[in-house]
Amino acid sequence: MPIVELHVLEGYSSEEKQRLGQSITDAVRFVVPAAADLVTVMIHDMPADNYYRGRLQRSPAPARPDPVQIVKDYLAAMEARELDAARVMLCDGFAMTFPGTTPMHTLEELIEWSRPRYKYVTKTYEGFDALQSAGDEAIVYCRGTLKGEYHDGSTFDGIRFIDRFEIIDGKITKQDVWNDMAEVRANT
Repeated sequence: MPIVELHVLEGYSSEEKQRLGQSITDAVRFVVPAAADLVTVMIHDMPADNYYRGRLQRSPAPARPDPVQIVKDYLAAMEARELDAARVMLCDGFAMTFPGTTPMHTLEELIEWSRPRYKYVTKTYEGFDALQSAGDEAIVYCRGTLKGEYHDGSTFDGIRFIDRFEIIDGKITKQDVWNDMAEVRANT
Protein backbone atom coordinates (compact mmCIF):
# COMPACT_ATOMS: atom_id res chain seq x y z
CA MET A 1 0.00 0.00 0.00
CA PRO A 2 1.89 3.10 -1.20
CA ILE A 3 1.84 6.18 1.02
CA VAL A 4 2.91 9.54 -0.37
CA GLU A 5 3.35 12.65 1.76
CA LEU A 6 3.48 16.03 0.06
CA HIS A 7 4.18 19.42 1.58
CA VAL A 8 2.78 22.49 -0.18
CA LEU A 9 2.60 26.11 0.86
CA GLU A 10 -0.73 27.34 2.15
CA GLY A 11 -2.86 29.01 -0.46
CA TYR A 12 -4.01 26.22 -2.75
CA SER A 13 -7.76 25.67 -2.85
CA SER A 14 -9.44 22.40 -1.90
CA GLU A 15 -10.20 21.76 -5.59
CA GLU A 16 -6.55 22.35 -6.56
CA LYS A 17 -5.35 20.00 -3.81
CA GLN A 18 -7.90 17.40 -4.92
CA ARG A 19 -6.53 17.59 -8.49
CA LEU A 20 -3.01 17.25 -7.08
CA GLY A 21 -3.98 14.24 -4.97
CA GLN A 22 -5.66 12.54 -7.93
CA SER A 23 -2.66 13.21 -10.15
CA ILE A 24 -0.22 11.83 -7.58
CA THR A 25 -2.39 8.74 -7.15
CA ASP A 26 -2.40 8.22 -10.92
CA ALA A 27 1.40 8.71 -11.07
CA VAL A 28 1.96 6.11 -8.35
CA ARG A 29 -0.38 3.64 -10.08
CA PHE A 30 1.53 4.14 -13.35
CA VAL A 31 4.47 2.35 -11.68
CA VAL A 32 3.10 0.46 -8.68
CA PRO A 33 0.37 -2.17 -9.29
CA ALA A 34 -2.08 -0.86 -6.68
CA ALA A 35 -5.78 -0.07 -6.87
CA ALA A 36 -6.59 3.62 -6.47
CA ASP A 37 -8.16 3.10 -3.05
CA LEU A 38 -4.92 1.53 -1.81
CA VAL A 39 -2.81 4.61 -2.60
CA THR A 40 -2.69 7.09 0.28
CA VAL A 41 -1.74 10.69 -0.46
CA MET A 42 -1.33 13.12 2.43
CA ILE A 43 -1.01 16.78 1.56
CA HIS A 44 0.37 18.97 4.33
CA ASP A 45 -0.09 22.74 4.18
CA MET A 46 2.95 24.70 5.28
CA PRO A 47 2.51 28.28 6.43
CA ALA A 48 3.76 30.53 3.65
CA ASP A 49 5.29 32.96 6.14
CA ASN A 50 7.76 30.21 7.12
CA TYR A 51 9.02 29.63 3.58
CA TYR A 52 12.24 31.20 2.32
CA ARG A 53 14.26 30.52 -0.81
CA GLY A 54 17.22 32.53 -2.01
CA ARG A 55 17.16 34.49 1.26
CA LEU A 56 13.68 35.82 0.43
CA GLN A 57 10.28 34.96 1.79
CA ARG A 58 8.23 33.37 -0.98
CA SER A 59 4.57 32.82 -1.77
CA PRO A 60 3.14 29.73 -3.44
CA ALA A 61 3.01 29.71 -7.21
CA PRO A 62 -0.55 29.80 -8.53
CA ALA A 63 -1.93 26.42 -9.56
CA ARG A 64 -2.16 25.72 -13.26
CA PRO A 65 -5.64 25.54 -14.71
CA ASP A 66 -7.05 22.09 -15.36
CA PRO A 67 -6.02 21.25 -18.95
CA VAL A 68 -9.00 18.92 -19.42
CA GLN A 69 -11.38 21.75 -18.53
CA ILE A 70 -9.60 24.06 -20.99
CA VAL A 71 -10.12 21.49 -23.76
CA LYS A 72 -13.77 20.93 -22.80
CA ASP A 73 -14.43 24.68 -22.78
CA TYR A 74 -12.70 25.11 -26.15
CA LEU A 75 -14.61 22.26 -27.80
CA ALA A 76 -17.92 23.54 -26.39
CA ALA A 77 -17.20 27.03 -27.74
CA MET A 78 -16.28 25.61 -31.16
CA GLU A 79 -19.42 23.49 -31.37
CA ALA A 80 -21.53 26.53 -30.43
CA ARG A 81 -19.56 28.59 -33.01
CA GLU A 82 -18.53 31.02 -30.28
CA LEU A 83 -15.28 31.71 -32.11
CA ASP A 84 -14.23 34.69 -29.99
CA ALA A 85 -14.53 32.58 -26.82
CA ALA A 86 -12.59 29.72 -28.45
CA ARG A 87 -9.91 32.05 -29.84
CA VAL A 88 -9.09 33.36 -26.34
CA MET A 89 -8.04 29.83 -25.36
CA LEU A 90 -5.41 29.62 -28.12
CA CYS A 91 -1.82 30.83 -27.90
CA ASP A 92 0.00 32.84 -30.53
CA GLY A 93 1.41 30.35 -33.03
CA PHE A 94 -1.41 27.84 -32.44
CA ALA A 95 -1.49 25.04 -35.04
CA MET A 96 -4.15 22.44 -35.78
CA THR A 97 -3.95 19.54 -38.19
CA PHE A 98 -6.94 17.56 -39.40
CA PRO A 99 -6.93 14.45 -41.63
CA GLY A 100 -5.47 15.36 -44.99
CA THR A 101 -4.50 18.94 -44.10
CA THR A 102 -1.37 20.91 -43.55
CA PRO A 103 -1.33 22.78 -40.25
CA MET A 104 -3.94 25.53 -39.96
CA HIS A 105 -3.37 28.49 -37.66
CA THR A 106 -6.75 30.21 -37.42
CA LEU A 107 -10.27 29.08 -36.65
CA GLU A 108 -11.39 30.73 -39.88
CA GLU A 109 -9.08 28.40 -41.84
CA LEU A 110 -10.72 25.42 -40.15
CA ILE A 111 -14.22 26.68 -40.93
CA GLU A 112 -13.35 27.27 -44.59
CA TRP A 113 -11.76 23.81 -44.83
CA SER A 114 -14.79 22.10 -43.27
CA ARG A 115 -17.48 24.15 -45.07
CA PRO A 116 -17.63 21.96 -48.23
CA ARG A 117 -17.38 18.72 -46.23
CA TYR A 118 -20.52 18.82 -44.07
CA LYS A 119 -23.35 21.07 -42.85
CA TYR A 120 -22.57 20.42 -39.21
CA VAL A 121 -20.84 17.99 -36.91
CA THR A 122 -21.18 17.32 -33.19
CA LYS A 123 -19.12 15.17 -30.85
CA THR A 124 -20.11 12.65 -28.23
CA TYR A 125 -17.26 12.21 -25.76
CA GLU A 126 -16.28 8.82 -24.38
CA GLY A 127 -13.42 10.17 -22.30
CA PHE A 128 -10.58 12.58 -21.70
CA ASP A 129 -7.04 11.59 -20.73
CA ALA A 130 -4.43 14.08 -19.53
CA LEU A 131 -0.73 13.82 -18.79
CA GLN A 132 2.21 16.09 -18.27
CA SER A 133 4.95 15.77 -20.87
CA ALA A 134 8.62 15.87 -19.97
CA GLY A 135 8.53 19.46 -21.27
CA ASP A 136 6.23 22.33 -20.36
CA GLU A 137 3.13 21.10 -22.17
CA ALA A 138 0.19 19.24 -20.73
CA ILE A 139 -1.20 16.71 -23.20
CA VAL A 140 -4.95 16.05 -23.37
CA TYR A 141 -6.55 13.36 -25.50
CA CYS A 142 -10.30 13.29 -26.03
CA ARG A 143 -12.04 10.48 -27.81
CA GLY A 144 -15.54 9.61 -28.90
CA THR A 145 -17.79 9.69 -31.92
CA LEU A 146 -18.96 12.23 -34.48
CA LYS A 147 -22.43 12.73 -35.87
CA GLY A 148 -23.78 15.29 -38.28
CA GLU A 149 -25.15 15.98 -41.71
CA TYR A 150 -23.59 16.13 -45.17
CA HIS A 151 -24.66 18.78 -47.71
CA ASP A 152 -26.79 16.25 -49.61
CA GLY A 153 -29.00 15.80 -46.53
CA SER A 154 -27.64 12.38 -45.57
CA THR A 155 -26.51 11.97 -41.99
CA PHE A 156 -23.64 10.25 -40.28
CA ASP A 157 -23.27 8.94 -36.75
CA GLY A 158 -20.83 6.83 -34.73
CA ILE A 159 -17.67 7.96 -36.56
CA ARG A 160 -14.69 7.47 -34.28
CA PHE A 161 -12.39 10.39 -33.48
CA ILE A 162 -9.41 11.23 -31.30
CA ASP A 163 -8.20 14.78 -30.67
CA ARG A 164 -4.80 15.46 -29.11
CA PHE A 165 -4.13 18.86 -27.55
CA GLU A 166 -0.98 20.45 -26.17
CA ILE A 167 -1.41 23.18 -23.56
CA ILE A 168 1.22 25.53 -22.13
CA ASP A 169 0.48 28.17 -19.49
CA GLY A 170 -3.26 27.62 -19.83
CA LYS A 171 -3.35 28.13 -23.62
CA ILE A 172 -3.83 25.55 -26.36
CA THR A 173 -0.73 25.47 -28.56
CA LYS A 174 -1.55 22.51 -30.79
CA GLN A 175 -4.46 20.32 -31.85
CA ASP A 176 -4.13 17.13 -33.89
CA VAL A 177 -7.29 15.34 -35.06
CA TRP A 178 -7.82 11.80 -36.29
CA ASN A 179 -11.16 10.35 -37.38
CA ASP A 180 -12.72 7.77 -39.70
CA MET A 181 -14.96 10.21 -41.61
CA ALA A 182 -13.34 9.66 -45.02
CA GLU A 183 -13.51 5.87 -44.67
CA VAL A 184 -17.16 5.95 -43.60
CA ARG A 185 -18.10 8.39 -46.38
CA ALA A 186 -16.35 6.22 -48.98
CA ASN A 187 -18.41 3.20 -47.92
CA THR A 188 -21.85 4.88 -47.99
